[in-house]
Amino acid sequence: MMDRRDFMAMAAGTLVACGMRVHGEGAAAATLRIPAEARGPQMAEDFIGLSYEVQQLADPEFFSARNTGLIGQMRGLAARGVLRLGGNTSEFAYWKPVEGGPEPAHPQTRVVEGEPAPHYYAVRPEAVRNLAEFLDATGWSCIYGINLGTNTPERAAEEAAFAARALGGRLEYFQVGNEADLYDHHLRDPKTWSAKAYLEEWLAMTRAISARVPGARFGMPDIATKMEWLTELAELWAAVKDAPRVTTVTHHYYFGGPATNPEVNIGRLLGAAAMERVAQMAETANAAAARMGARVRMTEGNTCYRGGKPGVSDVFAAALWSADYALQLASRGYTGVNLHGGTGKSVANSVGGALPGDAILSAQGKTAAEIATHPHPFYTPIGTFGGEYKLEPVGYGLKFAGAWSGARLFETDWAEALATSGVNATAYAAEMKDGKRSVVVLNKDAGRDLAVQVQFGGAEGQRVRVERLAAQGLESRAAHLTREAQGAEVRNGSVEANVPRASGLRLTLA
Repeated sequence: MMDRRDFMAMAAGTLVACGMRVHGEGAAAATLRIPAEARGPQMAEDFIGLSYEVQQLADPEFFSARNTGLIGQMRGLAARGVLRLGGNTSEFAYWKPVEGGPEPAHPQTRVVEGEPAPHYYAVRPEAVRNLAEFLDATGWSCIYGINLGTNTPERAAEEAAFAARALGGRLEYFQVGNEADLYDHHLRDPKTWSAKAYLEEWLAMTRAISARVPGARFGMPDIATKMEWLTELAELWAAVKDAPRVTTVTHHYYFGGPATNPEVNIGRLLGAAAMERVAQMAETANAAAARMGARVRMTEGNTCYRGGKPGVSDVFAAALWSADYALQLASRGYTGVNLHGGTGKSVANSVGGALPGDAILSAQGKTAAEIATHPHPFYTPIGTFGGEYKLEPVGYGLKFAGAWSGARLFETDWAEALATSGVNATAYAAEMKDGKRSVVVLNKDAGRDLAVQVQFGGAEGQRVRVERLAAQGLESRAAHLTREAQGAEVRNGSVEANVPRASGLRLTLA
């Protein structure tokens, strides 16, 4: 494993393929020319993020300065990042400012199979104070989720006021409500629930918060799937008087699910169609955000909803997917990405009490001990094994992409030309803050290697740093970030390198 101190900081964008030829059975070659100027979006310094259930706050020791194992993994993942607290369990949280105080009355909700049960839990001041110390220790900031589904404006405002004081500059913004486009499943009347009805409730809640927290910032609507809500809300927003300050339009994206769905497989996860869907969502989200004077962030998502799928979410294929996905979003102007995870218990509670992936492993004859070797949830970037924390493959992909935080992307596209080689690969290029150029090539193909010639245009003999994201194969449960000791050199303005099947490569002019 590569030492964190040696891991680089670079950027993302796409390349132009100016020439391509296939040579040798099972191998392909591509010549990649970097444009003269990086004119794409700038990747935010805190682009990389994690998403956790609000229910994790029920244990005030989880996000605390004493949880050094988790702190170390998050610092290793990104020097600056964003922790998002939300998830399905956020709609059953209630603020309990005084220990021993009575539990408030809760509205009645429908019990629906497959939806989280209405299990209420308290968020106490101790947990929020500990969260502030945790964020200080990691160097990260926080998107703080507040219950919209079963809350009152008064309680929301009281909690927000305390959180704002405790978190201070570590607070990015408040997220009021989680996946409200799905409230009609169990929290609201499906006959009357709509984007307009949501906006009315959201405004009542956020105006109460703004009255207690002057200048409060918000993200919204944090939808699950109904991208048309973004368009509709942007249209309604123009008529809102004295609107709360929305800095970020937010939404979620899971490739597919649940784990029992046979279409959730490595081939489809790494296929071109998955990223085409991402591009379509980004177009809708950016258009809505522009009308609202905001930016876009993907605040929750992963490979497979409802806890992930063993053999897909917890293997090296997920690393290549997360690296590609993060760089896709960066190249489309997103301010960041938060991949969902946490403890198995909290995510199981969020999806009705059990992870579908466990049933799959049991059906395969796995013993309890064998099942316990998998991260729970299966898609979590940082796995929790008792008191130990481990960066999982999907987290390695996120780290590989996040090393470019702060860089300017090249606004070019060579995906169509590369596809003619028959290799399932993508590539990105960026210019670092110090002016150095960097290239990432992700070979997602299970069977073919790729030889690339990158036309950097550097000085003859200039050193090039070579780093790789690799494993034994797409189904490997391990991932590695390595740096080649010798590196490479610029020859005639170009660098040649091999990108083996199922691996990632980064070249950076040193």
